[in-house]
Amino acid sequence: MMKTDSFLGGGSLVRMSDHNARITCMRLFPLNETSLVRSEIQREENVLVTSSCDHSIRLWWKGACHRCFRGHNGAVSTLSDKLLGAGGVKVLASGGEDGTVCLWSLSSSGKRGQQALKATLYGHQKPVSLMSVAGHKPSLLVTMSRDSKVRVWDTNTSSAVRSSCCVGKTSLPGAPVDMKCDEALLYIAAGSSVVVVDLRTMRKVNTVAICQPKLYSFAIMRSKSLICTGGFGKALLWDIKRSQEASKPKAVTELDGHMGSVSLLHMDPYKIVTGGLGDNFVNAWEIDTGKQTNSLLCNRPELGNTNIGCSAMAVNACRIATASYGESQGLVSFRDFSGAVRPTSSKCNDDEEEADVWKFWGTQNI
Repeated sequence: MMKTDSFLGGGSLVRMSDHNARITCMRLFPLNETSLVRSEIQREENVLVTSSCDHSIRLWWKGACHRCFRGHNGAVSTLSDKLLGAGGVKVLASGGEDGTVCLWSLSSSGKRGQQALKATLYGHQKPVSLMSVAGHKPSLLVTMSRDSKVRVWDTNTSSAVRSSCCVGKTSLPGAPVDMKCDEALLYIAAGSSVVVVDLRTMRKVNTVAICQPKLYSFAIMRSKSLICTGGFGKALLWDIKRSQEASKPKAVTELDGHMGSVSLLHMDPYKIVTGGLGDNFVNAWEIDTGKQTNSLLCNRPELGNTNIGCSAMAVNACRIATASYGESQGLVSFRDFSGAVRPTSSKCNDDEEEADVWKFWGTQNI
């Protein structure tokens, strides 16, 4: 962990090494939704929750592990994107390679998280790969396993171990890629398509995107009625309303120019950022026009890392962090464009006139 302001000024890294196997998922949650908060000043802080192949989940704050949760019989594969529940008592959900879903109380005290396990939910036959909390009812948890079986659980109905509170299920063809809840609708990217399912009826509402031969990533900006899908060599932008009205969905914009699969996507009200392992660059695009505004190198040619692409990416307003790795070393790059006036010139050589130049993106807080 690093604080970017102090690190750029010569600060040091904080290494948190309590896990003894690969980390599979990382989430940030508000500190005031756990039992760690002690004062009003701390209410704006976050805690980090990580899951691992060592069968454990750990809760970190200020560089130290404050809770360790154990209950899965195998690797913990994923964590819920939000905490479950309304009011003061919040619950974390985790999915395992053993096909189980565990519910954990973040209000429990004790270094080892004793009595934190509220319930273990059974129903999936394959490892749980995706989780999302419903928007219209914060007690509903949607899970998807590697065989593309989807289950909906009402986490308020029971707190007993080995109980099942499954209130809905469906299945889809193709390997799961991602899923997002928007109020009572569930957007599932699997195989080569994005399908909308109504969580109230568990019926398929529509297919809003088709990306042949397969999807690699998926993102949604519901306020603009747009979704973006990552394919091979390009990403596609889709208008949800148009797709619902058409007999077959058709992309409104093609974001072309990548090498390999576009496995990383970010969307917000102003921009789309795309990247992947096969490309040395991440690209930024205007969300309204699909026009490319910048291309950022993810590696350091002078270090010999000329053939590595982007393996991870995080974007927050005007800041972007990318991670890449090669045979001998990895590289994390951090860029902050909050004070940017203009980017590097877009002209190809000194004899050409300079083309229109853009900020990487605007300075609005998102």
